[in-house]
Amino acid sequence: MVVLGTTDPVDLDVMNKFKLGITNPEVLNWTTNDPCGTPSWPYVFCTNGKVTQIQAKNLGLKGTLPQNFNKLSMLWNLGLQNNQLSGSLPTFSGLSSLRYAYLDYNQFDSIPSDFFVGLTSLQVFALDNNPLNATTGWSLPNDLRNSAQLTNLSAVSSNMVGSLPDFLGNMASLSVLKLSSNNISGEIPPSFNGSNLQTLWLNDQNGGGMSGTVSIVATIISLTSLWLHGNRFTGPIPDNIGVLTGLRELNLNGNQLVGLIPDSLANMALDHLDLNNNMFMGPIPKFKTANAVYASNRFCQSVPGMPCAPQVMALLEFLDGVGYPSRLVNSWSGNDPCAGHWLGLSCDANNKVYIINLPISNLNGLLSPAVAQLDALATIRLASNNLTGKVPSNWTELKRLTLLDLSNNNILPPLPPFGDTVKVNVSGNSLFGTNQTGTTPSTGGGSSPAGSGSPPGTASPTPGSGSTTEGASKSKTSKRIFVAIVAPLASFGILIFLVLPVSLYCCKKRKTVQAPSSTVIHPRDPSDSDNMVKIVVANPTGGSVSTATGSGSASRNSSGMGESHVIEAGNLVISVQVLQNVTKNFAAENELGRGGFGVVYKGELDDGTKIAVKRMEAGVISSKALDEFQSEIAVLSKVRHRHLVSLLGYSVEGNERILVYEYMPQGALSKHLFHWKNLKLEPLSWKRSFGVVLMELLTGLMALDEDRPEESQYLAAWFWHIKSNKEKLMAAIDPALDVKEEASKSIYIIAELAGHCTAREPNQRPDMGHAVNVLASLVEKWKPLDDNTEEYSGIDYCLPLNQMVKDWQEAEGKDLSYMDLEDSKGSIPSRPTGFAESFTSADGR
Repeated sequence: MVVLGTTDPVDLDVMNKFKLGITNPEVLNWTTNDPCGTPSWPYVFCTNGKVTQIQAKNLGLKGTLPQNFNKLSMLWNLGLQNNQLSGSLPTFSGLSSLRYAYLDYNQFDSIPSDFFVGLTSLQVFALDNNPLNATTGWSLPNDLRNSAQLTNLSAVSSNMVGSLPDFLGNMASLSVLKLSSNNISGEIPPSFNGSNLQTLWLNDQNGGGMSGTVSIVATIISLTSLWLHGNRFTGPIPDNIGVLTGLRELNLNGNQLVGLIPDSLANMALDHLDLNNNMFMGPIPKFKTANAVYASNRFCQSVPGMPCAPQVMALLEFLDGVGYPSRLVNSWSGNDPCAGHWLGLSCDANNKVYIINLPISNLNGLLSPAVAQLDALATIRLASNNLTGKVPSNWTELKRLTLLDLSNNNILPPLPPFGDTVKVNVSGNSLFGTNQTGTTPSTGGGSSPAGSGSPPGTASPTPGSGSTTEGASKSKTSKRIFVAIVAPLASFGILIFLVLPVSLYCCKKRKTVQAPSSTVIHPRDPSDSDNMVKIVVANPTGGSVSTATGSGSASRNSSGMGESHVIEAGNLVISVQVLQNVTKNFAAENELGRGGFGVVYKGELDDGTKIAVKRMEAGVISSKALDEFQSEIAVLSKVRHRHLVSLLGYSVEGNERILVYEYMPQGALSKHLFHWKNLKLEPLSWKRSFGVVLMELLTGLMALDEDRPEESQYLAAWFWHIKSNKEKLMAAIDPALDVKEEASKSIYIIAELAGHCTAREPNQRPDMGHAVNVLASLVEKWKPLDDNTEEYSGIDYCLPLNQMVKDWQEAEGKDLSYMDLEDSKGSIPSRPTGFAESFTSADGR
């Protein structure tokens, strides 16, 4: 007798192929030939002979799914999570009844492009932890937008690439979106504005991560869990984030977020808040939640609730208005802009900011009224940015202001009524008229119209010529005084033939010379064509002054003390007399340190600017020392870097050889390296950077290179993925290292150390003592590769590294380990073999 099965023939074919694809079918116990028969197969549920559910989770199933799996037309619930299924996922196209699909925690290695076609009933879909399309990755297709009932979508660590699909924000039913640990890039789409999401996990994206601001999250009112950590999000936290009253988890750590922590965030009743490893500034608020962490930021204070100094808060409001440019955020740290090196700021003797010098600094946005709180401001240079809006009216309250340069921006008229003593430059702002340089009218009236730099009856300077206005005015005044003095002494005819040519000549010369009543060092202005430091020196005798311009010729100084030999390095010459005055004749009380070059003194100019004056001792003036002196001027007058001390000037008069640098109030780097405990300084937190340096040394690659493939643009992230695979690691080693088999063990050790030093969380990184111990064990094994250098160095390169160091010390005639840490030898080393005899300013570019 033939017994007919109860399972639909199409479904029976699919299930039989499913059974054949499993390599350990015994765990299923599918012993009969009829999945929907009596009894039915375990884990399989049927209705009227059609398979409707397969619930085979957590069984350790191994094998593949049949490619005709989408023929199970009535399947509405599929649970295959936590198994070891592998191979290609079959298409689910046409499974219109499918509502729940759990495929997470398996080993599927690819997904077809039509997988989501026709899944009109889909409500929950989980595909986490599957290595899909390992080479190319995959993206959510537009077909998924037709799954209008989808509420939960989870694809954590599934090798998803590209940007976040815009249609996800328009899916009204979607409440849970978990896409962590993929390779998603780009911004959160605008469509997420006002979406109904309750859970949004976009954290820990590889390959650089997501970017843009997080302002849109404040519009997702229904959020309860928001994970955005481990990306490259920028900008501030939105001030209105407090409207997310249902939010319980907020992870923003490991981004590049800036600005102040909003009060609305501090007052939220969160279960967990992580703000670690960003660039937040300002004070640390008192958080309502007990589970708030905020380490590794740039707060002005270390204690919650402690306010910042008023100057700092004013500058941070300015920074907020201009969009928090990254180089200012990186530089402006701490609670005293006059104690550290705050880029673009200078302070007076009373530790008040008196110069803001930020031309060409990528400033985007509005000028803040808070700047008016910096009551010592004398100069504001903000030329060639992208500033918009009007100049705040309260800036006229800056009583010491003499110069406001807003040229080449998008400032809107009208200007507020600055006093007659304020020179305002708004040239290059399209909505202003042609008269764009000069003083603005004061409230007392009687001045020329706003924006006009010329008194009645004189021609206005054209844009670009504003820099000569002051010099021309002084020349005309000088001419009137000169004529007044000589008029009683000569006839009108002699005056015409003798004085007039002389006056015209003096006028021409004085247009390029200033003669103020004190010494002023003007910071480099990138808007200047030569981008040079300008040093203006008062004439101590009251006579005329000749300002050297770096022409390469010799010029007589005002006191008649021989010639000042000028090296081609721009307007950097400053007289010995001025340096004697500001250092109290090189007094011992102003001595900062001594070294092989000479003595370094502290000096203070009339306007309060502090400088460091390095004076060569007469006993060390040799041909070699002079070469170093000239090279240092040639290089440092051209090189620009925030980690290099700026050369402000120099003097060459008689036997004097002097260099003038910006003053570093926190002392020498050596103190922070070697004496930080005795001086009670904070240790340098450079462990992550050191790990990146090790990676650069091993691979020969830059830390960031956008020309490399996307997955390897960020060296640290890419190196982390390959360092545990010896084959991939050795393939990535710089070919120039020519690694032999015996050196490969050292490579593995260094790679492991680099990985530890770049761990995501700071508390997981070793201290530098551990790094030294690891590397010290390798010193005996390392030898330089190129033996040709031995011919001219006199050093035996077959010796271990530490023995070579000892030989170098003996060759120098002293033990370098006990060298005076205040040694101030020139920054430029002795000329190596084969180096050019001369070094011009062009070589320093």
